Amino acid sequence: MNPTARKKVKVTNRLGLHARPAMLFAETAQRFGGEVTVQRADQDSGVDAKSIMQIMMLAATAGTELIIVATGDDADAAVKELAALVAAGFDED
Repeated sequence: MNPTARKKVKVTNRLGLHARPAMLFAETAQRFGGEVTVQRADQDSGVDAKSIMQIMMLAATAGTELIIVATGDDADAAVKELAALVAAGFDED
């Protein structure tokens, strides 16, 4: 069974997950070998965190809670790095 890691984060940057943060999020997720998904905490299903378009479809504005889930040998590292990116406001604020 593949290891799984999960973490809830809050979008803190003023403009939310618009194009540039979505690109940074997807590029970061792509560096990891396992499956990485992200979902709004108020929705039932997630999207592929390696897809910029799917991330943008979340329409995650400032204050939106997201759940990051990763599977695979590098799951903990993936979730940790993506959560840090969100917590840093994608270096926008």
